[in-house]
Amino acid sequence: MTAAEFAFSVPAMRNILLASTLFLAAQSPFTAAMAQTPDPAVLTPERVFANPSLSGPVARGVSLSPDGELVAFLRSREDDVDVLDLWAAPTGEGEAFKLIDAQALVPDAGELSEAEKARRERMRISQRGVVEYSWDEQGRYILAPLEGDVFLAERAGGAVRRLTETEADEIDAKVSPEGNFVSWVRDQDLVVYDLASGRETAVTTDGEGLVTWATAEFIAQEEMDRDTGYWWSPDERYIALQRTDESTVDVIPRLDITGGGASVIEQRYPRAGRPNAVVELYVHDRQSGRRTKVDLGQNTDIYLARVNWSADGETLYVQRQSRDQKTVDLLSVDPATGASKVIVTQRSDAWVPLNHAFKALEDGRFIWASEETGWNHLYLYERDGRMIRPITWGPWAVKSLNGVNQQTGEVFFTASFGYAERPEGVTGGHSACPMPGGRVMMCDVQGETPTTQRLWRASLNEQAGRFTPVTPDGGWWSASMNRTGTAFVGNYSDLNTPPQSGLYRADGTFIRWIEENRLDEDHPYFPYASRRGEVTFGTLESHGEMLVWQMTTPPGFDPSKQYPVVMQVYGGPSGGGVKKGWQSATSQLLTEAGYIVFRLDNRGEGDRSAAFKQALYLKMGQPEIEDQVLAADYLRSLPFVDDDRIAMMGWSYGGFMSLMAITEPKMGLAAAAVGAPPTEWSLYDTHYTERFMSTPELNPDGYAASDAIPRLPNMTGRMLLMHGMADDNVIFENSTRVINALQANSQPFEMMLYPGQRHGVRGNERQLQQWRTYLDFFDRTIGSRSPAAQD
Repeated sequence: MTAAEFAFSVPAMRNILLASTLFLAAQSPFTAAMAQTPDPAVLTPERVFANPSLSGPVARGVSLSPDGELVAFLRSREDDVDVLDLWAAPTGEGEAFKLIDAQALVPDAGELSEAEKARRERMRISQRGVVEYSWDEQGRYILAPLEGDVFLAERAGGAVRRLTETEADEIDAKVSPEGNFVSWVRDQDLVVYDLASGRETAVTTDGEGLVTWATAEFIAQEEMDRDTGYWWSPDERYIALQRTDESTVDVIPRLDITGGGASVIEQRYPRAGRPNAVVELYVHDRQSGRRTKVDLGQNTDIYLARVNWSADGETLYVQRQSRDQKTVDLLSVDPATGASKVIVTQRSDAWVPLNHAFKALEDGRFIWASEETGWNHLYLYERDGRMIRPITWGPWAVKSLNGVNQQTGEVFFTASFGYAERPEGVTGGHSACPMPGGRVMMCDVQGETPTTQRLWRASLNEQAGRFTPVTPDGGWWSASMNRTGTAFVGNYSDLNTPPQSGLYRADGTFIRWIEENRLDEDHPYFPYASRRGEVTFGTLESHGEMLVWQMTTPPGFDPSKQYPVVMQVYGGPSGGGVKKGWQSATSQLLTEAGYIVFRLDNRGEGDRSAAFKQALYLKMGQPEIEDQVLAADYLRSLPFVDDDRIAMMGWSYGGFMSLMAITEPKMGLAAAAVGAPPTEWSLYDTHYTERFMSTPELNPDGYAASDAIPRLPNMTGRMLLMHGMADDNVIFENSTRVINALQANSQPFEMMLYPGQRHGVRGNERQLQQWRTYLDFFDRTIGSRSPAAQD
């Protein structure tokens, strides 16, 4: 189905009664078999938020040992889904075994420090137990921080050694590349532990107050996808580490309200247009003990974006991003002197996105990604920054660089594209594709398929060649490769397959399951599977861009009847939510309650072209809502949708979108559940907000247009406002200003606040309460108890 097929008027769509047949999708063999299962169970909130998890035994954080002989992963305990243990399995024959039992090692987990709580919040870690781990590059050890202390598992024999037992938390622990040392941050200083002697050495000693060593600052953790502040060189001689001084950052007093009282947190929070922390980079030489400052330039108002070492450890590569984010410079740094020079510069009229697709090769060359052509692609560079050639090209975006086999010259990446029809006049299956510097080259005709993703391989050294799929099409793949690029852990799901993990050779040949997670009679979700609604996909067109959507209908769907709709939304700059992957159990709670569940990825959302993402530049909340209006109009064109019973729900940026939508008359929503919404972007942080909106001083009209307060008199239906009362990301002030304005306007609304919760609601008990609240709210506003349902 093309975008053009949906780009017609609402009255015309209303007249096409065949639209209802779109949702009578052909059943897969699995769905047909499940339809014959007697006495299917109705999924309830009580079951969704109980143990064991309905997703089954999902392996998290799966990684291969450097030699590819062992695979490690995290698995939730059957008796407590919120506690993770570390497991391992041989890549050949043999069963998986538990390597670290979190509750056995630390049976009485204490309270984490505020620094570790904040770090986990930034990393979106909600579980306890073993929540992260790392290999040394020799594959001899697995390091696992556990409840504030550090444990080391030896691969040979499986013995687990406790390295620390202190009142202070050890944060961001790592094994050095050759496995001789373990390092961590304690009380704002970097410490190195010698595994042979058992001695600790303090690399820094003056971390206190507003000065912190070797820890990523708030902005880097929250918005730059960088959660570490130090980097070992491959030969263990050097450690690059950052120094952060927060004295320049504004203090934003924040109430931290819990069930037992309240405290005032003097949070250093850099709001849009205001000063950031000052970040410096140093190199510690372990041989001499000398610490050398890296020359990052005279302007200190910059972002330390990424830090990488060359394979030989002789060059430190630093990505420096300008404050306005329109420039990213790649610096080549001499670790002995700190001297630096710019070897590559990326520029944009909007913003240059950060990525993790930098890879230093053993021969001195490196790979880096760029959006210069309008799509994110991989390029090969000489050590001095001279571009050699593109590795990938075409009208689609590379999602991630997954691995490189330097012996065979293969580069592995994930992307969402397929072979498209040839444009008119194009022969030979090739078309002109833009290259950096305005050049073009002939390439295979390929197009985006945003709802699926798989692993591909390309040639590192050939000037031109085909991109070969490694994994099959049809679902959603992610992959973690070993260091040599000879094998990978493939994570896969589709509409009928829960998340499963397997081990594969680099050519895609299956080796063994890590977690097959087969949806059979023993799977916890099996009793509820036959009542899943049918999921269908389609497209709309907006300003020449293809928007993808998905719709799930209730059990027993009858296209001759009319149904209420819940539009789920995120809408902001991130990976899109519409995908042919395993669907959330909470969506089934909505379909069980009789709602059609609909989701559209609007412009600005998803890893797609630069133009698609930059549509919201300087005007957040405008093109996104325009696209959601288009979606609402499409829904109302369908004969089985009740025009007067459409609602929206979302959290964070999705909360902002829901708030903007319920105050947009063209949407005509009957209700909106608004979770933790940014309500005025000058209250949000620098890196995120300025990337898309510039500063309040330079873009006053854009900030004014995205402010929710003047829009509140336009509310078209009922609103449920939800927020954590200890939120340190979207600070509670964002909601209190809405509460105050609604009360001043004498406008009724509903509210649910969560004492002690930060930017998400954690734990089965509270999430159960949250979803009971959602279902009750929708039932009264658009469901069976709503006035519209009684008419």
